[in-house]
Amino acid sequence: MILYSDSDIKIAGDRPSQEIKKRRENTAVLEEPAKEDIKNAKELGKRIALKFINDAKETEVSDEPADFDMLLQRRLLLSFTATVGFEQFCRDDTLAGIAQKSFIDTVKKENDELYRSSSDTGAFSFYYLAYRRGSEIDRRIGQTFAMLCSHDGDPIYQELGEALYCWFLSAVRKAAAELNLI
Repeated sequence: MILYSDSDIKIAGDRPSQEIKKRRENTAVLEEPAKEDIKNAKELGKRIALKFINDAKETEVSDEPADFDMLLQRRLLLSFTATVGFEQFCRDDTLAGIAQKSFIDTVKKENDELYRSSSDTGAFSFYYLAYRRGSEIDRRIGQTFAMLCSHDGDPIYQELGEALYCWFLSAVRKAAAELNLI
């Protein structure tokens, strides 16, 4: 048991320390996003979700023989890309979170099966590892896509993954710019 004497206890008075004062000032500078920004972040999530849903529908009805692993990984990659796109192109974390929630809610509402098949956290972990390395992100994402499709080292799958990532990230960037979120 540790005993403290009254002399060990310090009570802050009317004059806070410089550190506390600085923290309060910094917190006061941080403002909540404006209602317009919140509305736009929700719209961003919805737009990207609808693009995601439309892509899933188009790839399901293609004339080419279905490679179910590849279709599943395509969905996971696009879902991951939406997430990192919101983080990159929304000017703050709050707006990125609002856009992400709107994306998820829209996908879940419009196509629950697609929602369930596009939220594999295991695949997201691999994509995040590639993404967080910082250099040659596009190429690393493509390599990860090929690996997850069971075509590790296959340049065709690598290029497809890279192209999908770049295409969808560009779509998120464009929509975020249109909605003045960047």
